[in-house]
Amino acid sequence: MTAVQPTRRAMLKTLVAGGFAIGFAAPLGGLAQRAAAASTTTAAVGTWVRIRSDGVVTVLVGSSEMGQGVYTSLAQLVAEELHVAWADIRVAPAPADSAYANPATGAQLTGGSMSVRGYFTALRTAGAAVRDMLRAAAAQQFGVAVSKCVARNGRVYVRGTTRSAGYGELAAAAAKLPVPTNPALAPASAWRIIGTAVPRVDVPAKTRGAAVYGIDVRVPAMKHAIVVHAPAVGGSLASVGAKPRGVAAVVKLKNAAGVVDAIAVVAATTWDAMTGLENLDVSWRAPANAAQLSSSAISAQASSLMNSGTPVVADSSGDASSAVAAATKGIDAVYEVPYLAHAAMEPLACTASVTPGHCELWAPTQAPGLAAQTAAAVCGIDPAQVTVHTTLLGGGLGRKFENDFVSQAVQISKAVAAPVKLTWPREQDFGHDQYRPMAQIRIRAGLAGGTVHGWSDRIVSPSILFQRGWIPDGAVDSQAVEGATELPYAIADRLVEYVRHPAAVPVGFWRSVGHSFNAFAVECAIDELAQLAGADPVAFRQTMLAGNPRASAVLQKVADLAGWGASVPAGRARGVALSAAFGSIVAQIAEVSSPAAGRIKVERVWCAIDCGQVVNPSIVEAQMQGGIVHGLTAALWGRMTFTNGVAGPVNFNRYRMTRMRDMPRVEVAIMASAQPPGGVGEPGVPPIAPAVANAWSRLTGTRVRSLPLQ
Repeated sequence: MTAVQPTRRAMLKTLVAGGFAIGFAAPLGGLAQRAAAASTTTAAVGTWVRIRSDGVVTVLVGSSEMGQGVYTSLAQLVAEELHVAWADIRVAPAPADSAYANPATGAQLTGGSMSVRGYFTALRTAGAAVRDMLRAAAAQQFGVAVSKCVARNGRVYVRGTTRSAGYGELAAAAAKLPVPTNPALAPASAWRIIGTAVPRVDVPAKTRGAAVYGIDVRVPAMKHAIVVHAPAVGGSLASVGAKPRGVAAVVKLKNAAGVVDAIAVVAATTWDAMTGLENLDVSWRAPANAAQLSSSAISAQASSLMNSGTPVVADSSGDASSAVAAATKGIDAVYEVPYLAHAAMEPLACTASVTPGHCELWAPTQAPGLAAQTAAAVCGIDPAQVTVHTTLLGGGLGRKFENDFVSQAVQISKAVAAPVKLTWPREQDFGHDQYRPMAQIRIRAGLAGGTVHGWSDRIVSPSILFQRGWIPDGAVDSQAVEGATELPYAIADRLVEYVRHPAAVPVGFWRSVGHSFNAFAVECAIDELAQLAGADPVAFRQTMLAGNPRASAVLQKVADLAGWGASVPAGRARGVALSAAFGSIVAQIAEVSSPAAGRIKVERVWCAIDCGQVVNPSIVEAQMQGGIVHGLTAALWGRMTFTNGVAGPVNFNRYRMTRMRDMPRVEVAIMASAQPPGGVGEPGVPPIAPAVANAWSRLTGTRVRSLPLQ
């Protein structure tokens, strides 16, 4: 026998021919697809479940899969109550429909670490309802009482007999029965799938390169488009020349305010569109306020607003000002964080096909319902006339909640009367983001008797909600103050104030949003107070957590995990931080060194989390690790600057990310909890920056109060 080494080209051909695409594409290719279709039928049993005649169960998931594992964890909820083997579970994205809205938010969007929290009871109930419908169908088939039928591992058995039927045999009959409204749910003591690290459903296709992201979509007769925006925030189109050779069309694009601030070049391929853009003669108008949109001016304005702006109270208890003034000693510190880009690995992309009275979208969106509304507004049709296929997201991080790229794709398809896939080049993705807001935070706090005596926290930051018209001027932006209000610590006299920064730089939701900067300020200030009191940072925090046993236990867990208080290797130091966010509590300890003057190396990170009832511990651990990576990038290098309204840097060569050589060893402890499920996608981010900053302060004796740290 002669061994044959396959070529890369041959392997790629094999993968493409037999590729698997979650959701809108068929799972198999060619003859295999037709054979599978001929041998099985599918019945929709209730809203969320589809059962094939061979017993394979497909769960429709209302949340978007962007790497956080939500396809798996939400399917586990259904599989648990339906009592089906995990190997028989498949997942598909739900269509854009209010029926699939998250019960906790009333909207079909993915954000705020709300997927498991919002769907936990609803999807378990859906699984239980389908189980009971299958039992009822079996009872009819066998002529027995429903009480004699028991569902187990994909079959319904008749107690005391040898008779049984598979779910696939019963599905068609079950689909005709009424859906139970209050089925019995399995107690936690009986769970088989919830709480276990079942394999993720999205990994196989991703591993073999067959998963379909927004940028991978192909539809018949599709054209390709590349977008370019006015360089400066608030800029607009001045003029555009004739379309270059090889270009099908040049389309002027309007933003939400109706201003033409971008153009798209449409061609037969993405490369042709990019080449055509390079040969296009286009000029732009800069906004009148361009000089005010520079990082230095924005920071200076924040400082002025800190001192003279009119604040609104976000949280108040007792008399913080008097308590701080009466303290024997204290701190008065200003912390500052910059704008941040989302920097998702997949740049923005959307495919749209506009036809008379209908629009079809293929989009990596965190908000399919909002995408449908956006497309409907552009086309002048009802949202019910828009079909949305939600693809996998190559990272969302809050950016793909926005719909600017969806609106553009629809505008282009409408203009050229053909399906069009729009791709944002990386420079456009960075340069025209909806950025994490910058912030200046002043914390004044006193010490008396070794404990915190008075706490005053003023936050100056642009308002995400005000920019969208969701709150009036003068209102508190909840996104800007989260992490500063409702502290886990018991401080009797406290005041949290907010001053809106009016900078016109577009801001949006970024993984953990306000917690990402408020945790930095709060936990660094707590550490500074501990140092001022001459107290151990962990013990100092514990004195203020006496009334919060859950947070106290998490802090103690991470201290035990790291061996806090034991000797640390020479040339290293450790820092700690605690955060309560999105229904979960996370504590982290970072160990840092300084391999060169001014350079920070994070050697190890220990993390403890109480996220309530755990659906999949492997996903929780992965999300803590991913949150730490994301937070480290922001803590050590993340910064988006502006010069006369023009953003920079605009690619990864200058927007530094955490690399393999930068990655510390991470150890995660998940604490057993009977609390309702908390979030895990975002809570891992907030504690890492202050933990590293606190460790750096202990190592060098230098307190750094602004990010990035290097």
